[in-house]
Amino acid sequence: MSTTPPKKVLVPAEDLRAFSAALLEKGGLSPEHAATTADVFVWAALRGVDSHGIARVPAYLDLLAKGVANAAADIKVESTTPAAAVIDADRAPGPVALTAAADEAVRRARETGIASVGVRRTVHTGAIGYYVSRIAGQGLVGIGFVAGMPNMGYTGVKGAAVATSPLAIAVPARGHAPLLLDMATATIALGKIRQAKASGTPLPEGAAATEDGTPTTDPEQAVMPLPLGGAKGSGMSLAFELLTSVLVGAPIFASFHSDDSSGRKHRQNALLIAVDPAAFGDPDTFSADVDTTLSTLKGLPVADGADGVHYPGERSAAVAAERGERGIPVAPKAQRELADHAIKLGIALPDHFADSGASLT
Repeated sequence: MSTTPPKKVLVPAEDLRAFSAALLEKGGLSPEHAATTADVFVWAALRGVDSHGIARVPAYLDLLAKGVANAAADIKVESTTPAAAVIDADRAPGPVALTAAADEAVRRARETGIASVGVRRTVHTGAIGYYVSRIAGQGLVGIGFVAGMPNMGYTGVKGAAVATSPLAIAVPARGHAPLLLDMATATIALGKIRQAKASGTPLPEGAAATEDGTPTTDPEQAVMPLPLGGAKGSGMSLAFELLTSVLVGAPIFASFHSDDSSGRKHRQNALLIAVDPAAFGDPDTFSADVDTTLSTLKGLPVADGADGVHYPGERSAAVAAERGERGIPVAPKAQRELADHAIKLGIALPDHFADSGASLT
């Protein structure tokens, strides 16, 4: 192994996409599913959501190797009405299942005005903003919910109770980047707790808790995030469990807290909704009014000390444009982990990795 410590490097998005797809294909995914999954990772990395970017590739390779994720999933679409469907993912990686769900929702919404597609039994959905943005890219409004394994506190409960389930909404615009609201129901991400532990940085008040649910700012004692807004965040998470897992016949919460050990097997469920503005009026008028709304917001007086007025998704779109031109920064740890897997699987590293000293010799 090279003794030269790697540095953060900038890698073109297309190079990372091809590299990630090659690794995932070697990990067992079909070329099509590997490319789809890599696209989700690179989309997140472009927008600065590095926790869901290509650093996730090694974790997905491990999920595939352990059989937690099914590389040869038999994905089925079930439907009894034109405006709704359920995709049984058969433990396919989330990017594969939810991309299919987004496309299915768009296809149905074109005919019915609004359509919802539930996803049952998938494994780690990745950045949910990608899927609603995919819907918005077709000129429709995208709404998404995800429910996963309980890993967050619930107001009044001792210990972990519900999941840090996310919500995302994407609204297409004409002269602006789409509005993209992408948020978890937790005050802080699990990844932020791990980062604070690694750096020894105290956590914000009310953001995390010990194993028994006691709030703490000590990253060494913190094991789970607390819900955003207390009862509001925990209530949203429980509602998302009902709107996804229970709705598609694959409850997670109740089985997790039962005596059945299989209830703790990793899985996630989701619901994607596509809304066609044409079903409500003139779509051109809608787009124009969205632009007017966003422009009005940005034209409001700027508060003292603020760097401007921004709407959800605006900054991440700017980051994506910048990284699209300059390249995506890849941290040393991610380089090392990706390099290790690349050597094992016989995949060539991007030139920028080799230049950084991350290659193995």
